[in-house]
Amino acid sequence: MEQELLNMGASALRKAALNHEAKEYILSNEILYKTLKKAADRYIGGETLDETIQKVKLENGNGFKCSIEYMGENTLTVEEANEATHEFLRIVDEIKNQKLNSTVSLDLSHIGLAVSHELCLNNIKSIVEEAEKYNIEVTISAEGVEITDAIIDIYKTTAQTYSNASITLQAYLHRTQDDFKELTQENGRIRMVKGAFETPKHLSIPRGDALDERYLYYVDQLLSQNHKLSIATHHSKIQQEAIKLIQQYKPDNNLYEFESLYGIQTEQLMDLKEQGYPTKLYFVYGKEWYLYLCNRIAEYPLYLFRALNDILA
Repeated sequence: MEQELLNMGASALRKAALNHEAKEYILSNEILYKTLKKAADRYIGGETLDETIQKVKLENGNGFKCSIEYMGENTLTVEEANEATHEFLRIVDEIKNQKLNSTVSLDLSHIGLAVSHELCLNNIKSIVEEAEKYNIEVTISAEGVEITDAIIDIYKTTAQTYSNASITLQAYLHRTQDDFKELTQENGRIRMVKGAFETPKHLSIPRGDALDERYLYYVDQLLSQNHKLSIATHHSKIQQEAIKLIQQYKPDNNLYEFESLYGIQTEQLMDLKEQGYPTKLYFVYGKEWYLYLCNRIAEYPLYLFRALNDILA
């Protein structure tokens, strides 16, 4: 019964995350925005790049590699998409200028995918091209299943020219088995996540042992092929099983990394770092934190009580 309630809570939170009207209402209501932001602060770098850079510097000093993402999705105009693109170019410049040990991550829908394929392709190419000059990796994030084909197509086109482009694959999607075979032919890093978006039941595997096994299958395949890999999970069991695979295949440290989102079970990542494994902390920033906050709590709905404590503290 307890697990059933947790699953119901997670599903509800993921649906809430996609409620555009709720997001717009929160953004426009100063009191509500400030109240809920107290809960979001645990998981975000800040509202601005400058705030986030200070945290990235601190974590670089603690021995963590980082990734920086400017939050946002589904821009609906050319102007909005281009403004977001300029912000990502600014991230690249700051990583270079301040000598940060960091990569860049982004949603393609943030830089124009909902406007046009051509606009998005031009924008991602401009970001990746600038980043390549300074050996900065750019990771394309996973989004809803309805645009997975477009994301993979744009990644493949970009990866043909730029070696610093990488992509996120969601282990819970049945289609990933075919996408995986195709994308391992590219040289870019594959960032493996379990998957957090609501899908029709026939398209994905529910959380549980079957999904854990599928996730570790992909990790095994990537390590055995000496393919660049990010093991992006907070699941301790998977992390420990991945260590066994790393000990088996003995890949170079530049080929793989353990990744966690800032603010979630960082102590586990610290333990991995202290054991000598490459580690990365994923930072996001901006005002579009509503979806991000809902998805973080959805991963473990009892975090809702922590959010309430953050709000009322």
